[in-house]
Amino acid sequence: MSAARSFTITARLALVTTMTMFFLIIVGSVVRTTGSGLACPDWPLCNGQLIPPLQFNVFIEWFHRLLALIVSVMLALTVVWVLTRGVVRAKLAGIALLAVLLLGVQILLGALTVWKLLSPAIVGSHLAVALLLFTTMLLLTLAADGEARRAAPEWDAAEVVPRPPGLLPLFAAATFLVYAQAVLGGAVSTHHAALACPDWPTCNGEWFPPMAGLVGLQMAHRWGAYLLIGVMIALFAATRRVPDAGVRAAAQMTLSLTLAQAVLGVSNVFLGAPVWLSAAHLATAAAILALSVAGTYRVAAIPALPAGHAAGQPLRSAPGAGGGIR
Repeated sequence: MSAARSFTITARLALVTTMTMFFLIIVGSVVRTTGSGLACPDWPLCNGQLIPPLQFNVFIEWFHRLLALIVSVMLALTVVWVLTRGVVRAKLAGIALLAVLLLGVQILLGALTVWKLLSPAIVGSHLAVALLLFTTMLLLTLAADGEARRAAPEWDAAEVVPRPPGLLPLFAAATFLVYAQAVLGGAVSTHHAALACPDWPTCNGEWFPPMAGLVGLQMAHRWGAYLLIGVMIALFAATRRVPDAGVRAAAQMTLSLTLAQAVLGVSNVFLGAPVWLSAAHLATAAAILALSVAGTYRVAAIPALPAGHAAGQPLRSAPGAGGGIR
């Protein structure tokens, strides 16, 4: 099997695993918001059974565990493929093994979530690691796809314009803020602080309420959202004249989704945080994270401006990160 084919299969396996993991994260939100986390009070069985009577809450928790098992198997298959293909192992073994490590931590946190009776710290950590694992699998997908393109017989280096100075740190900062805001949102949910401020843009009628307790947690999430919107606007402005269409699209889409996310957040306040809206809120956060990670990866793949090279002059190189999964 050619190197290009091996990397292409890796990218496809990782992509399917990543997409399934995205769905798992959404189902995890439904478990929290419906209060189903202890519908199965034991682990790994559910009420002492492999397939228990599937009442509403029991089914939600049981289905979440089933989906987690499917993701674990898919991730294991992907990693086995990476480690058994020499050319792929040489390039991607590190990130594949990181995914295995994070999966092990995530499984342990899943069990502790039940054993510790939904401790907010454990539940919040469960989401934080889930997003890290999601990001790791997405990076594996992007890296494998880039290697597949570079290994293809028809691939040829193209002239590209170097990335503008400061663009990579800005994309990386946006990605970090998206992750931090998503984790903070998880803390708001697990501490039942979603309605600590039942109004907006004020909080209990105050513009600057005391930053303490559940109100402080809710307000930290709101201020984080305002900061993130500002960073996304700056990112959009910084990429408007970047020649790479993929980079421009990533910035445009992240800004659009961030604004949509703000609307969902405000709607949660006015509608009392219904289950479906909370799930949509987390799904959008995960989508923003995915786009931001993909944009950061693509920018990182564009060569930086070498010392002494005239600005705007093309370089003989290609990022190898564009396009979809082949």
